[in-house]
Amino acid sequence: MDFNGQTVTGKVTDSNDEYVYVQYQGITMAVARDEFTDVPTLGSDVTGFAYENEHRDPRMTTKPLAISESEYAFCPVVQVRRDLGVFVDVGLPDKDVVVSLDDLPLENRLWPARGDKLMVRLELDKKHRMWGKLASPDFFPQLAHIAHDDMKNKDVTATVYRLKLAGTLVFTDDHYLGFIHPSERDAEPRLGQVLHARVIGIRQDGGLNLSLRPRAYEAIDDDAAMLLAVLQHSHDGRLALTDKSDPAVIRQHLDISKGAFKRALGHLLKVRRVRETDGYVELLPHDDTATKE
Repeated sequence: MDFNGQTVTGKVTDSNDEYVYVQYQGITMAVARDEFTDVPTLGSDVTGFAYENEHRDPRMTTKPLAISESEYAFCPVVQVRRDLGVFVDVGLPDKDVVVSLDDLPLENRLWPARGDKLMVRLELDKKHRMWGKLASPDFFPQLAHIAHDDMKNKDVTATVYRLKLAGTLVFTDDHYLGFIHPSERDAEPRLGQVLHARVIGIRQDGGLNLSLRPRAYEAIDDDAAMLLAVLQHSHDGRLALTDKSDPAVIRQHLDISKGAFKRALGHLLKVRRVRETDGYVELLPHDDTATKE
């Protein structure tokens, strides 16, 4: 079908309960009946996007697609084929579009997975086949806002758009460019992976330095979390224990050893969640607990 992947205007030739049939250049395409409020009359014009579905049957849709040959959008990955590439949903009812393996990372472990998102546009090859073409890295700065200092320590959701040896490039849901250094992650994210990160710095170019690691107080171990919970649920935010308390008293109050208590207390002191004063461990007010980067 020479006009596969193009918007065309054809004539209505027939209809039934499921489809309206539209003819263009001698080819009859089926359009889902539920796309129309009223069935078009025979001979009337219908304009829509012409394509071949997954069974290579001629189809048309009057609904707008997420992408075109000149318009990009983040499209969800719905299938992965190691021999072909990944399929993305562009809004067609019975056809997904392939992003070629030639555009994907050499290492399969870094390929997008189902549910990831890729910024793509529509591309037609010489055989009139439709492909999803990845946006180049230069595309994203055109959409980006300039970050400001008040974003420091904010949480952001971002999508990976480029993988580099120096780190991972992402684009946030709020349209900021982000960079994740390898030291700020436990494993390299996939292309298209949606990440939850925090801002650890503002770059001179207006982008964000991000981390996938938890804040220090979020990374506390079970004993420190338990001690913190006890303090938070006490009536005055205090506990009559210190690192010099008798081991039996600590065991009676918290059911942990003195060594475990001292480690938990040390961790909470380090991240400024508590302080020791007058024979007590005391919970710090919330405004004093922000960890300094």
